[in-house]
Amino acid sequence: MRKTAAPRPARHTHPRTVGLAALAAAAVLGLTACQSSATGTASSADNPAARSVSKGADTKPRRLLWMGDSIGEAEAPALGAAMKASGTEFASMAAAGGGGVIGETAARTWQLLPEKLASFKPDVVAYQITTYDWGTPSQQRAGYEHLAKAVHDSGAELLIVSAPPFKLDDFYKKHEAAIRTAPQAARGIADKRPDSVRFLDASTLWGTDSGTARAQRSKDGIHSCQQGSAAFATWFGKELNKRYGFAPAAPEQWATGAWTGDKVFGSLGCA
Repeated sequence: MRKTAAPRPARHTHPRTVGLAALAAAAVLGLTACQSSATGTASSADNPAARSVSKGADTKPRRLLWMGDSIGEAEAPALGAAMKASGTEFASMAAAGGGGVIGETAARTWQLLPEKLASFKPDVVAYQITTYDWGTPSQQRAGYEHLAKAVHDSGAELLIVSAPPFKLDDFYKKHEAAIRTAPQAARGIADKRPDSVRFLDASTLWGTDSGTARAQRSKDGIHSCQQGSAAFATWFGKELNKRYGFAPAAPEQWATGAWTGDKVFGSLGCA
């Protein structure tokens, strides 16, 4: 997650077990069942016509670019599996120790983003606010405005997703004020550009307290394990449906896939 001047230790693959995959599936399917019951809507697996909407020429996203830090990196395997099952191409720029668009840690992002936009050609870019989006509110607004312009100029739309609640340890405590103002700055940019930017409040999924079960943080209090990542992918698909009429694949089609053994989970104690 955090990146100091010293080299980051290599992550090692955490073996995927049937039990772990079942837990991930159970968590997501339980969430989906509750939400479907509350809304009275049928899943896309039960409605082939709805599934076909996601393949329509005017329905987004057809190509989704995901951005963020290592929290986003831990969410990417599930999100990629869910998008692939829904017929959407997926690429991730989420990066441990960086991935943001504000301050010193943003240099790598701005170096890579133009080429990625040109080569992958996404129609939707989703940026999850990083734990490194430090600065004054005006600096944060400038960073998000710069991102919004770059994405718009490439022909894509931008979704800015609030970060999940995470433990403010000694490393983050001194940046607490900036961490708390970043979502407000991002929402302001979305309000300013309603036709091309939307702010997604992930607290509707995670809540606002990293210490509760609802937040689904791993043992470090910061990242998500497989179950939380799958829950996020399910929630995100529903948000895409609200925005674009996108019909996400049912969790049964992807939640127990090979992604649950991705090496990103190896260092998080996700057993």
